[in-house]
Amino acid sequence: MWSLAWPWMLLALPLPLLVRYLMTPVVGSPDAGLKVPSFKSFAVLSDRSEVEQLLNWRSWLSVIAWMLLVLAAARPERIGDELEVPVSGRNLMLAVDLSGSMDAKDFELGSRRVDRLTATKAVASDFIGRREGDRIGLILFGERAYLQVPLTLDRETVKILLLEAFIGLAGEKTAIGDAITLAVKRIYDQGAEAEEQVLILLTDGANTAGEIDPIKGAELAQQIGLRIYTIGIGAEQMVVSSITGGMRRVNPSADLDEATLTRIAELTGGRYFRAKDTAGLQDIYRLLDEMEPVAEPEAGFRPVKTLFYWPLSGAFVLAAFLAAMNLLAGLNFARERKVKLNAG
Repeated sequence: MWSLAWPWMLLALPLPLLVRYLMTPVVGSPDAGLKVPSFKSFAVLSDRSEVEQLLNWRSWLSVIAWMLLVLAAARPERIGDELEVPVSGRNLMLAVDLSGSMDAKDFELGSRRVDRLTATKAVASDFIGRREGDRIGLILFGERAYLQVPLTLDRETVKILLLEAFIGLAGEKTAIGDAITLAVKRIYDQGAEAEEQVLILLTDGANTAGEIDPIKGAELAQQIGLRIYTIGIGAEQMVVSSITGGMRRVNPSADLDEATLTRIAELTGGRYFRAKDTAGLQDIYRLLDEMEPVAEPEAGFRPVKTLFYWPLSGAFVLAAFLAAMNLLAGLNFARERKVKLNAG
């Protein structure tokens, strides 16, 4: 759709006519006169039809230039189709455990058995793809915690860097407190002005490394309004081969510190979830979608592209062309006059 930002500027279109007809003409002195011995030198002006046609042609170009200039002053613009722009104002940080215990193959993806990290990547990637409107960041932690992606609206980048993570990248142990503290620092530095601050922390163990106690980290998160949802991942039982050649059942999640994870969530107003299989992990992320809903699209935004420079450029081109023509006409007149005078 085409529109004019300042349509009232079109009222200036008849301004040259008003100036022409309203201004008082200059009256010359009755004694003024030009005395020449002969009119032969002005024979160049005898062909009035050609001169009148030239003036008429230039007059029309001048009118077009003026119309373009007024149109540019009215600021023409093109208004695009209405866009839906969901912006939630939420900062959502994901913290994923890459310690050695995440290599346990007690999850299934499709029809094959996979390790915990592979299942986490698949489910968390789908979750990230649904979080339109949130600024998402990614923290990977093991023995140390690293900020892999700062808060961003670029969900594809977050997904790619999550899928490229591998077990042991940050060390073999688990520094839950350092991961929480890093999330607190990054959210405080980068997005403290947002309405909602959320951290989703996924781990399969207990805090065995790092400099910050997890509860202390949760208290810091509470101070800046960071809500933490904790997810304990790992099956409760798994059949493995025994030394004697038989089979035995073990609990692969014996090291999971559910009490600390629950306390972290309670301190910050979040919730603790237990993921025992892939389906359970998917249900947790769907529940997180309900608890932290994605922003509804906000209709009403239309992109506007200003186009005033097109008519303005046209007016300048015509003005430059007319100026050049006037200059050439003046030069030609002077040259022909000189020739006539020499001939006379």
